[in-house]
Amino acid sequence: MPRAPTNSSPPLIALAVALSLGAAVSLGITRFAYGLLLPPMRADLNWSYTLAGAMNTANAAGYLLGALITPALMRRLGPSRLLIAGAVLASAFMGLSGFFTDAAPLLLQRVLAGVASAFLFIAGGLLAARMGAMQPSRSGFLLGIYYGGTGVGIVLSAVLVPVVLDAAQGRAHGWAWAWWLLSLACFIGSALLVWPARALARMESHARDGAAHTPPSHAPFSWRAFAPSLVGYTMFGVGYIGYMTFVIALLREQGVAASKITLFYALLGVAVMASSRIWAGLLDRYKGGQPLAVLNALLGVATILPAITSSWPLVLVSGLVFGGVFLSVVASTTALVRHNLAPSQWAAGISAFTIVFAAGQIVGPTIVGWIADGPGGLARGLVFSACALWVGAALAWRQRPLPSSG
Repeated sequence: MPRAPTNSSPPLIALAVALSLGAAVSLGITRFAYGLLLPPMRADLNWSYTLAGAMNTANAAGYLLGALITPALMRRLGPSRLLIAGAVLASAFMGLSGFFTDAAPLLLQRVLAGVASAFLFIAGGLLAARMGAMQPSRSGFLLGIYYGGTGVGIVLSAVLVPVVLDAAQGRAHGWAWAWWLLSLACFIGSALLVWPARALARMESHARDGAAHTPPSHAPFSWRAFAPSLVGYTMFGVGYIGYMTFVIALLREQGVAASKITLFYALLGVAVMASSRIWAGLLDRYKGGQPLAVLNALLGVATILPAITSSWPLVLVSGLVFGGVFLSVVASTTALVRHNLAPSQWAAGISAFTIVFAAGQIVGPTIVGWIADGPGGLARGLVFSACALWVGAALAWRQRPLPSSG
């Protein structure tokens, strides 16, 4: 078990905040900024919603590939090195997306960005789990800080993308400038990640030295024992990504002003950052699938609101609730792994949940896009997403703690 930091070690909260830039780059920008760029790219390149959704399906396919590769790379490089490598690669692939207009190379760039973001996100999640083990009483809070970093990327995207799109009006393919600016932001975030990566590597080295007498566990990860939560988390992947891919396009179709859309997306990001405090107690208290179930159910409510009403106050509530919940769903699976497995199995457990998460994300955007191209449009697509989330909640509720977890 990792030891608590010594007086000479950096405070864990400061490290968690710095480490959260990994989530900002891997999810907040690399994946979710595309929702802001989808409407101008679709209009400029004459895409169907199916093809527009396929761009995030490609990103999720790359994420799945990266999740499958990550355990071997983690053993070879260690999580701290993999964190930095993933951040740099994700930043580079973001920038390259601004140089193409044909669908095939754009799809390839989204795949490659997904691979790199998996390296980054899983490595950061493992480091956050190990920090939680250093201070068990605050583990849920530290995990929430890391995953809440996604909100930083969302807020940054909400501010930067509209500004650069306005500045690039009249230029051919003006949306490309947004990709380049976001890539620069990712490179800056990657540079700032060096400090927590190095500090945590040193702390882990000291912890291993102090725990050398403890025999490691070599028990394999049991997919069957975690089946209800794994399938429930798959449905989360199917459902949440439809909202994050298409909600901005839906608001634009409903005639919502650009300034209101910026406010909506920025508030969603702020809610993500606040979620670490909101749900920390839930993640610490329950060792089974209850947190995953409750959060999935709430997310379904937030997802369906823009589909059934265009009332601006309710749309804002949707964004705030969604932002305040969805990354805590991810944190809940890390907490589930930490509660029920030995530390030596955490990497395998986190990777397993990441794999099913990515599989769900592969399915979600294309199905929602296909539904949106038919009668009912984007609103009907978000109804499908909400139903997927509620199914996931019902399945996750069946997850019980492993007997060995106490």
